[in-house]
Amino acid sequence: MTSEITLLVNPTAGHGRGAHAAQPAAGALRDAGFAVRTVVGADADDALRRARDAVADGTGALVAVGGDGMISLALQALAGTRTPLGVVAVGTGNDFARSLGLPVRDPEAAGRLVAELLKGGGGRDIDLGRVGDRWFGTVLASGFDSRVNDRGNRMKLPVGRFKYDLAILAELASFRPVPYRLTFDDGTERQVDATLVAVGNGTSYGGGMRICADARMDDGLFDVTVVGGCSRTTLIKVFPRVYRGTHLDHPKVTVHRVRAVTLDAPDVTGYADGEPLGPLPLTAECVPGALRVLALQGVPDGPDRPAPDHAPGR
Repeated sequence: MTSEITLLVNPTAGHGRGAHAAQPAAGALRDAGFAVRTVVGADADDALRRARDAVADGTGALVAVGGDGMISLALQALAGTRTPLGVVAVGTGNDFARSLGLPVRDPEAAGRLVAELLKGGGGRDIDLGRVGDRWFGTVLASGFDSRVNDRGNRMKLPVGRFKYDLAILAELASFRPVPYRLTFDDGTERQVDATLVAVGNGTSYGGGMRICADARMDDGLFDVTVVGGCSRTTLIKVFPRVYRGTHLDHPKVTVHRVRAVTLDAPDVTGYADGEPLGPLPLTAECVPGALRVLALQGVPDGPDRPAPDHAPGR
């Protein structure tokens, strides 16, 4: 492995934390004996091109400095290669890092961990989701949650997470369950009126909302969380439980553990890792071992997982 490491930096992540985080992360890597090259794209397309060039040139690792948006971009360059991903999570949500138990908003600690794992030949292979030619690491959201994203993205004020809190309130006022058709990889088809359907490779989205709380990133399967049609009152009561993952035992919630799923519903946009994928229908496939990531062995979830509503044979 080459000793040169590439830092892919989003200077605007976390309201400017990305720019400040690059220096301590790079310092930790240099202290460990690595040469560090920093890449900052003029825009997302330029950053992706530069990331792909670094991988093609044989960089020892691509270290994404920023939030889930920057990690999503890095995945497009790394999926299916053996070049490892390092994560310096300094964004607003940081759900990819949370799902892997990595340091959040501590760039020096993150840099030290990346260096330690590179020197020890460590890291682990994890699964990724794929929709067409787009890869994702955490959750594909659709329904109520994606409509919140749609509305929040249209709002100029306030900034940060507060705007999504306001978007939630606005969407609640006009909320209606959506008729879905779900088709799983074994041919099973379900038609259901649902509040939302979330396809989880990782556990959380939205900065720690554990919508797919039992998902694992190394089992070759998605956890598809379906929140059935419910009243506004029920949704308001259940929604806070998402932060603890205890919503999964609510009678309106079912989990389907599958290798692939097609989501179809009218007037719904799919988002993966917080980035828009496009309108449904969309087919998501779980690709085992698609990414080498510089994270500790094991998974942060507990060893016991409740049986899902639907699980195909392995």
